[in-house]
Amino acid sequence: MPGWTRRQFVKGLSLASSGCLAKLQSISLLPHFRSVPPAGIPKATPKPLFEEVPSAASGLAWRHENGRSPDYYLPETTGAGCAFLDYDNDGWMDIYLVNGGKCDFFTPDPPLRNALYRNNRDGTFTDVTEKAGVAAGGYGMGVAVGDYDADGWPDLYVTQYGRSILYHNNGNGTFTDVTQKAGLAAPGWASSAVWFDYDNDGRLDLFVCRFVDFDKSKNKFCGDAKTGERYYCVPRVYAPAASWLFHNNGNGTFTDVSKESGIAKALGKAWGVVATDVNNDGWMDLFVANDTVANFLFVNKRNGKFEELGLDAGVAYSQSGRERSGMGVDSADFDQDGWQDLFVTNVDQEMYSIYRNNHDLTFEDLAGPMGLGRLTRLMSGWGVKFFDYDNDGNLDLFIANGHPDDKIESHSSHVTYKEPLLLFHNNGRTLENVSDLAGPAFAQSFAARGMAVGDFNNDGALDVLVSVNGGSPVLLKNVSAPENHWLGVRLVGKKSNPDAVGARITWQAGDLKRSRLKVGGGSYLSSHDPREVLGLGKQKKIDKLEIRWPQPSERTETFTDLPVDRYITLVEGAGIK
Repeated sequence: MPGWTRRQFVKGLSLASSGCLAKLQSISLLPHFRSVPPAGIPKATPKPLFEEVPSAASGLAWRHENGRSPDYYLPETTGAGCAFLDYDNDGWMDIYLVNGGKCDFFTPDPPLRNALYRNNRDGTFTDVTEKAGVAAGGYGMGVAVGDYDADGWPDLYVTQYGRSILYHNNGNGTFTDVTQKAGLAAPGWASSAVWFDYDNDGRLDLFVCRFVDFDKSKNKFCGDAKTGERYYCVPRVYAPAASWLFHNNGNGTFTDVSKESGIAKALGKAWGVVATDVNNDGWMDLFVANDTVANFLFVNKRNGKFEELGLDAGVAYSQSGRERSGMGVDSADFDQDGWQDLFVTNVDQEMYSIYRNNHDLTFEDLAGPMGLGRLTRLMSGWGVKFFDYDNDGNLDLFIANGHPDDKIESHSSHVTYKEPLLLFHNNGRTLENVSDLAGPAFAQSFAARGMAVGDFNNDGALDVLVSVNGGSPVLLKNVSAPENHWLGVRLVGKKSNPDAVGARITWQAGDLKRSRLKVGGGSYLSSHDPREVLGLGKQKKIDKLEIRWPQPSERTETFTDLPVDRYITLVEGAGIK
């Protein structure tokens, strides 16, 4: 963090795992961390950091249906995703939820549908799915939001098992299915997707994760051969497949460049993807989480091609050299040294990984010294996001968990199907587990999958939406730090890509100075609020805000005398809108 050298930062992390652990609980990742008052002083009940908003209060009267069957088809346990987006451009975040649906192994009656909920600006939402025309109906997986045609309206890409869908936003509250014209059906089992500009031509391209080669005819028996009892297969038994990269042609169509870009050379079982810049060269790279095969780090070679360097970078395998079950991913400069770090969740017995960037296209996994490995050894993680929940200027971490096997408790005495949410606070030295202080929702357990972060009530405190496999979504309202100040920034690219993915944001408020890269995608099957909330702590004004727009623009703009505790829109070359 600012004021700390890299050596001091690592020393602080290592200290947390040394013999001084008992004396340094405040800077270590301890399971079930609690702030314990001195003996003799009554323990005060802490104010929760997040409050769960009941469906009766929010209007989110919807639930995910996975179609669970006696044949245990693998897609049943892997969905689904969710999104925060402002589909009607009224400045308030709406919600999109992905459902299961008709496919070769499932014919629901009545049919199932996805859901688009419009924000009523009073803490409630109204279902506008049918009017908007975004019900989908296939076996849904995830959603990626991006303005692919630069008309100022966010479009929806819905990934599915079977065939995915591109919904073009018509700007009047409705969408049109333009998948066939665009060439983005991506047949197969698509999972996460991300909009980003890989060739720096100012247009959003699309990367789509493909999971295993699977259909109903290839369903395998996994379970007890003697009793015939089934459970969900570990994906190791299915063949890997190539993911897709689609180039935006600028005329509403896309070209599949998976082969010529080098993406198709790497066969994986891809779940999560984040677009980030790991070597600070101004070209967006891709970190992809794979299940039971090595993770991928696709480094952008700046000539339309990518080189897969996961093994060389140290992010492909566990520290013992084994493949793991990578699911959710994110990328952020959590230690504020100017370089993007990486995070990946895995299944139980494998631990999650937090990879610190060594500045030379290699990474160091800090899960051990930080205590994260010990804490997550018996957990399975999916949605994950670095964000500043208390607006103190430091990036915190939220993880949604749940085991993929709903029968895990029958053959494991230490692992459960439903698992608790995790929240870590960045105190400027390390990440401390504050889950026990976060609120009643964190004392519950869920079969959580997708997770999106967004400010649905525009108070500057980022809220969280968690999708639950076979259940209702969980909406968490952030009430953590109303006394801290902030500035919300929506970036609109003109020469650079319209969503400004890859922009570098730097701000200074008194002695607080921070920098952030606007990444694309991340988490698992989900899409976040596109606005960046800049935490100021107790500082009451921003002295300077600098935006370095991504290529092909590379324009740097500086702003002073900005308002605080509100949202603004910055348009490339035109200033505050």
